[in-house]
Amino acid sequence: MMTRATRHLVLPLVPTIVFLAIAAMPVQALGCRTRGWLAFGVALACGLAAIASALIALRGRLRGDRVSFWWIGTAAVLAIPVIAMLRLA
Repeated sequence: MMTRATRHLVLPLVPTIVFLAIAAMPVQALGCRTRGWLAFGVALACGLAAIASALIALRGRLRGDRVSFWWIGTAAVLAIPVIAMLRLA
């Protein structure tokens, strides 16, 4: 059984770590274009998932759900690759 912290904070860290691994990979390993497209794809997927998580959090907040803050944490963790992509670009 997964706890809320695992589901909302640890699992969203996986694509973030994948993005950072792609960004830190030497150009000779994959090539510049391939590495860029992979990083862009991961950042795009994380960005879309972060928007979805933020919308779920907002909907829960409007309904008075007490655990909607977990979705805010999920959105924040998923936004890391998007911010890193904008910063690195």
